[in-house]
Amino acid sequence: MKKLYIIKVGTTFSSTAERYGDFDKWTTDAIGSVAVETQTLNIEQGAELPKAEECAGVVITGSHAMVTDHLPWSVQLEKWIPSLLDARTPLFGICYGHQLLAQAAGGQVGFHPQGKEIGTVSINLLPDCTTDPLFQNLPTSFVVHTTHAQSVSSLPTGAVRLATNNYEPNHAFRLGDCAWGVQFHPEYNSAIMRSYITEQAEELKSAGRDIAELIRAVSETPEAIATLRNFARYVENDQSNRAERKQVV
Repeated sequence: MKKLYIIKVGTTFSSTAERYGDFDKWTTDAIGSVAVETQTLNIEQGAELPKAEECAGVVITGSHAMVTDHLPWSVQLEKWIPSLLDARTPLFGICYGHQLLAQAAGGQVGFHPQGKEIGTVSINLLPDCTTDPLFQNLPTSFVVHTTHAQSVSSLPTGAVRLATNNYEPNHAFRLGDCAWGVQFHPEYNSAIMRSYITEQAEELKSAGRDIAELIRAVSETPEAIATLRNFARYVENDQSNRAERKQVV
């Protein structure tokens, strides 16, 4: 039976983990109930990657690592991604996963020249979202949680840009018809976002950021969560459609 794999590529701050759990828990909590078996694979800790044909879908989490460090586990994952694209396996990359998907498909990733984007910020959807399976029923502007120093500076050839804001031109994109990357964190809730700001307070103060204002601006982000839940529904429907086609054959 194919599974929806949560590919865990990082670990949060220890104090954040003690209070709220880690990337894999946040992701499965945000997805909610799904009619496909879900399994987490901790790639940092050496978990073996499944074959594309064993995957109903794949979510690649965020990480505190940098894509441009080309860590061994990250290089292994990057080399695996094209097999998913070739098999048309539904794929959803979050933050680090978004950047790694872009790099694996020929895009460019690097440090953002304006420094770190962090906090609850607004993004704007682009016209191609009107027919996109994950974004088509969402408002044209909504708030999301962010914390990232690196960005996708150049999208892969053929990628469709889906969301942007004044800081980040490539906040979301689609590659082909079933692979998505989002720079924001749909799995965060407001408590996790506040924790991330607090954990990085000294660094942010040094960069001239107003910590109190960042925390005041934090709110819940239901539309961002909806993108991840819409992906889970997409995986369910894809599995159902594939089963029907198999029966017909």
